[in-house]
Amino acid sequence: MRISGITIPDDKRIEIGLTAVHGVGRSLAHKILDDAGIDYGKKGKEITAKEENKIREVMGPVKIEGDLKREKAGNIKRLKDVQSYRGARHSRGLPARGQRTKSNSRTVRGNVVKTVGSGRVKVDKK
Repeated sequence: MRISGITIPDDKRIEIGLTAVHGVGRSLAHKILDDAGIDYGKKGKEITAKEENKIREVMGPVKIEGDLKREKAGNIKRLKDVQSYRGARHSRGLPARGQRTKSNSRTVRGNVVKTVGSGRVKVDKK
């Protein structure tokens, strides 16, 4: 089963399989399946063509995959263009929502510090 270019796994429950699509989480997957009238526990391979079309029909107005990614990128670009604080944080690759950076986000900043032991050489006992 394919939805908007993404293959839904056959061996997983359909409520989990729908989350493979970017922009669909568990709660939205439940809402989609409720509207389509499909049981959450069905596996991807058990879905009929009629049910598959019903899922596509319900997901029609929802922004997913490329549209959602473009919208998010556009929002970040707008923040950078108006030179807001959040836009500057995005352009520098730093946390934009007030998180501390002294002790966290080291990998993002490129300041990876290796933890070091005591420096003492251990001697084997005879």
